[in-house]
Amino acid sequence: MFDVFGSVKGLLKLDQVCIDNNVFRLHYKATVIILIAFSLLVTSRQYIGDPIDCIVDDIPLAVMDTYCWIYSTFTIPNRLVGRVGKDVVQAGVATHVEGDEVKYHKYYQWVCFVLFFQAILFYVPRYLWKTWEGGRIKMLVLDLNCPVVGEDCKSDRKKLLVDYFHTNLHTQNFYAFRFFICEVLNFINVVGQIFFMDFFLDGEFSTYGSDVVSFTEMEPEERVDPMARVFPKVTKCTFHKYGPSGTVQKFDGLCVLPLNIVNEKIYVFLWFWFMILSILSGISLIYRMAVVAGPRVRLYLLRARSRLAPQAQVELVARELQIGDWFVLYQLGKNIDPLIYKELMGELAEKFEEKNSV
Repeated sequence: MFDVFGSVKGLLKLDQVCIDNNVFRLHYKATVIILIAFSLLVTSRQYIGDPIDCIVDDIPLAVMDTYCWIYSTFTIPNRLVGRVGKDVVQAGVATHVEGDEVKYHKYYQWVCFVLFFQAILFYVPRYLWKTWEGGRIKMLVLDLNCPVVGEDCKSDRKKLLVDYFHTNLHTQNFYAFRFFICEVLNFINVVGQIFFMDFFLDGEFSTYGSDVVSFTEMEPEERVDPMARVFPKVTKCTFHKYGPSGTVQKFDGLCVLPLNIVNEKIYVFLWFWFMILSILSGISLIYRMAVVAGPRVRLYLLRARSRLAPQAQVELVARELQIGDWFVLYQLGKNIDPLIYKELMGELAEKFEEKNSV
């Protein structure tokens, strides 16, 4: 198991300097780890075995397995309900006549590739923000995230920060708005991926999780297992070949898909994870709009970030800052030691007071 997931352990490393927020990290760290781990899991024969095993008379099993894996298998949706062993061989597997609806399952071959592709999409906003950010916060922190800093060194670095804010005051809005754009991209991505997975699973994903939950509350005689409908473990496959006289012969095979035991659990988890993530991302966007539109909201957040600093100093600093300046100062508060941050707020307040008195 460690061999399977060893390749994703690099994503578990914590960054020394925080340049985003918790919801943002759920997208590019937690979700990317989950998707890559699932992608690796479905390709691991050690835990699943062969992805497909088919039985049919007169056809070599290896040929039938390969054929059915490439050209897909099918089930009969109107035979999903019934007593297994009496009415049907397995749920969705029964003799069918002309006019019966036939559902082909073509997507399970592509699950590992699609999961990996989704992981890449979830990392794109992080890549954009890291490129646009350019290491600004890391350069500004200047090792002030360590509680033990020499007094002379600390004074010099605080002075550099105060001079930076004084020199670049009201010029950092574009920096902040690029981060806000990446937050919007995160929301668009997660909602778009819900629709993408719904398309990938033939319209089954949007209600998949809720169907699984409601399935457990229904009567056994009349309920249809949504996991068996979307990811059947036993399916049919039809093979045609020429007989001795040159006529086309038809062979109906029965195929077992062990891979779908894993796939069905993966997509139940992903349904709940994506729904929670989209809700959290939506709330995060509402919060961000309140921050951009409300100076009072920014003051309250800055006050909460610099709890040790006197309230009057925080208010004086907040009055001078535009959204970009506030964003950089707030991000510094996540990375700088609280005592040093309190001193920085005091020196910034003094600097702004001097400027206003001139």
